[in-house]
Amino acid sequence: MEDDHDFVIVDKRDALPTESRPPSPSRTEQEDAKEESNLRTKPTLNQLWLHQNLGKFPAKTHARKVARELGVCAGMIYLPGQDEILYEDSDMTFEFRQRRYFYYITGADFPGCAATYDIKRDYLILWVPQFDPRTVLYHGRVPPPEQFLAASDVDDVRYISALDQFLLASLEPGSVLFALHPNQVPRLENPNGPVCIDTTRLAPAIGRARVIKSDYEVAMIRRANAVSSYAHRAVLRHLKRAHNERVLEAVFVGFCTSEGARRQAYPVIAASGINASTLHYSNNNEPLAGRQLVVLDAGAEWKCYASDITRTFPVSGAFSAEAAAIYRIVERMQAECIRRVRPGVAFASLHVLACVIAAAGLLRLGILRGGTLEEIMRAGTVAAFFPHGLGHHVGLEVHDVSGGAGLLLPAAAILDPKPKRRELTTPGTRCPPGRVPSPKRQAVTPEMVALLYTGAAWAQKPSARESLEPNMVVTIEPGIYFCREYLESLFLHHPIHSKFINTAALEKYWDVGGVRIEDDILVTQDGYENLTLAPKGEEMLKLIREGA
Repeated sequence: MEDDHDFVIVDKRDALPTESRPPSPSRTEQEDAKEESNLRTKPTLNQLWLHQNLGKFPAKTHARKVARELGVCAGMIYLPGQDEILYEDSDMTFEFRQRRYFYYITGADFPGCAATYDIKRDYLILWVPQFDPRTVLYHGRVPPPEQFLAASDVDDVRYISALDQFLLASLEPGSVLFALHPNQVPRLENPNGPVCIDTTRLAPAIGRARVIKSDYEVAMIRRANAVSSYAHRAVLRHLKRAHNERVLEAVFVGFCTSEGARRQAYPVIAASGINASTLHYSNNNEPLAGRQLVVLDAGAEWKCYASDITRTFPVSGAFSAEAAAIYRIVERMQAECIRRVRPGVAFASLHVLACVIAAAGLLRLGILRGGTLEEIMRAGTVAAFFPHGLGHHVGLEVHDVSGGAGLLLPAAAILDPKPKRRELTTPGTRCPPGRVPSPKRQAVTPEMVALLYTGAAWAQKPSARESLEPNMVVTIEPGIYFCREYLESLFLHHPIHSKFINTAALEKYWDVGGVRIEDDILVTQDGYENLTLAPKGEEMLKLIREGA
């Protein structure tokens, strides 16, 4: 692949997305379109749009999707919600975070609840804690059943004190109760005979259902992106006054909180200088003086739905020659991959494209050398600088469920046909000594890059869930990093990779740290929609220059 010229990608969809709404009788469709167009350029969020009532949470729709994925016509789904959890040896509780599988079929973001769905009767019940007037003084009022019914299209809301009796009366001998985990199975002492407990099929079924977002879910992710994108703008405007990474985090979180998004989808990453070469840097406490770039990876939640946005910008407001060269490569990696998003495309093929563009760009800069683009791709050496997957699903988790097949799973499955199941941990659980914690994003090795590249023809014929489908929301987040420890320990002395890496040229790029650009992309029926409007490129630099 030749790389002797630059591409300019112009995509009018890369702007603030807004849901369409029925025009009022006194307004024309043209006037409505003009107002929505103005939303995309206004310096502040339109609160009426952001907090617009979109109707009930589609709990019943989600429950029916799960039943279809289970492939059964009878049985009971049982899902407990999250309870409040105390810190060890303390009367303080962890910040409440609802179980996402439970939230998916209820929309209830409140502790002490449960849900049952009778598949044969198509009847969904939300079970809520009963109001106790003694707790109001300390913890506030528990929403009454009528309030839950108004917010979610469950069939009924009942007090959880009656749940055991309901299960006893509803589960006949030999019937099946579906639960996520053995420790989430309710007490079942049926005097008429045993009930079959299935804890293996429900999680995969809900996972497959969650991959394809409902229109309501897309609207929530769209709003999370809107708030987060404007928060990124606020950071850029404030950059000239910032002296430390923590200031950037504070500006971002403060803006989100003021707009009604109090929870972050993940801890803010405000990584300057060489810290930008660490994918999940979290200290956010070092001075900005003398640093070239900042990687700001930050996204808020909106009603439990995540956003995931990354921007890389120069601390001084102007890129150095080295930083600009790397930024242009990553910018092109992202633009070319986004442009190819559509149903039926193998996500792995997009990753291959990003790797080819990265390798070609690094060859042009002299960072890679000693071989042709073909040879370097077949060796997978580009993974030294682009060591993670191109993206992941976004939804109720920032790294959302993949429906049983990761976006790059085929390569991982071939390399390790019997992957170890990742242990689930409870809050406060420590990582065992000597064990590396599981990465938050899919690590990509040189062997995987080589396999994906040489199997490019296979990548054009993906199996189910490995290709993009309408109403998936995925990130496109290429990056190039100069992590000295990683490169020196795994690549610079490797018998194959070392001959392709110019160690002398690296000296000019260590201080660049890293560059990552990330947007959330909705797959549509005929292409894509970029849900992220945080500025990048020249618009980003302009905001920095105009900042107070």
